[in-house]
Amino acid sequence: MRNSLFHFVTGTLLAAALAAPSYAQKKYDPGATDTEIKIGQTLPFSGPASAYASIGKTQAAYFNMINEQGGVNGRKINLIQYDDGYSPPKAVEQVRKLVENDEVLFMFQMIGTPSNAAVQKYLNTKKVPQLFAATGASRFSDPKNYPWTLGFNPNYFVEGRIYGQYILKNYPDAKVGVLYQNDDLGRDYLNGIKSGLGDKASTMVVAEASYEVSDPTIDSQILKLKSAGAEVLFSASTPKFAAQAIKKNAELGWKPVHILDINATSVGAVMQPAGLEASKGVISVNYGKDPLDPTWKDDPGMKKYFEFMAKYYPEGDKNSSFNSYGYSTAQLMVHVLKQCGDDLTRENVLKQATNLKDVQLDLALPGIVGNTTPNDYRVNKQLQMMRFNGERWEMFGPILEDAGPAG
Repeated sequence: MRNSLFHFVTGTLLAAALAAPSYAQKKYDPGATDTEIKIGQTLPFSGPASAYASIGKTQAAYFNMINEQGGVNGRKINLIQYDDGYSPPKAVEQVRKLVENDEVLFMFQMIGTPSNAAVQKYLNTKKVPQLFAATGASRFSDPKNYPWTLGFNPNYFVEGRIYGQYILKNYPDAKVGVLYQNDDLGRDYLNGIKSGLGDKASTMVVAEASYEVSDPTIDSQILKLKSAGAEVLFSASTPKFAAQAIKKNAELGWKPVHILDINATSVGAVMQPAGLEASKGVISVNYGKDPLDPTWKDDPGMKKYFEFMAKYYPEGDKNSSFNSYGYSTAQLMVHVLKQCGDDLTRENVLKQATNLKDVQLDLALPGIVGNTTPNDYRVNKQLQMMRFNGERWEMFGPILEDAGPAG
């Protein structure tokens, strides 16, 4: 009788264990195990956008910190990084290697519109998440056509629209010239600023000048915009060319109201090479705290960032907005991985990333939170205007939120 009861109880427990809810079970896709989460990334350690390389170095340092603290849910993050030189063909080659040879769970924070665009279709076909792509081009926030791709940066079209609205309000009769990179980044900004100017776009925009990332200089483009009589210059560009534009304007003695896109606001990579005095008065937007701004010297989030830089990336420039950006994106990625629990399938990683709710990062401006839904992949939809004072950026005006159509 006692043996029969033992067998009954044991059998009941076994049956209960087999019938346990699926959430109690560990689920893995390639790249995930009980001890490791493999993440892939390509970025420009070389080439025309190599100024962005420090972003990846900061992210690697952040994951090293997390690993030292025990990892995410007991698993160490293995970030595998390759140089793509800001070259789309090279990005394709390296991403295929990461997915097919290294078997990463997902791609994280690939840098640049051209590189991300080159691998977007491949990753979506393979159903490998392309998470928090370092670009704000509209095609990277398009869940209908590219459900496995999620951008991080504010949408370029929306950002451009905010600049157009700002110009319309503050310089309603100005002649506007637009310098733009001849790719999705530049074209999204161009279309966005025209959307913000509305019916007046056709009369206010007096000249447009595009450039290729392979161009050595943009001197001829600046001369074209100046000759057109532009009083407001909008530069939709990356750091190297933004610095060239500011410097050339100073050489020519041309002083238009100069608006710069958010991708080219690094003091170390843009303003200093262009000349701090020449950069004075340049306008842009931000959604994060500037390490150079004394407003945040006693801020708990900024203190955490500075402590991190001192311990885990001491050779990096703690005042660089690229490094604070790297810190924030890595922090968000860890947040998503924690939310995944033991379900480390590609499908669940994507699900968690597209269901963010009021995520407050250490370096986000007060009042700015990250939200996503399965129908709106845009992480950052809030921005604040800022102006360069010759030493650092100063915020001005209210928090702006534009949740309208993204292009």
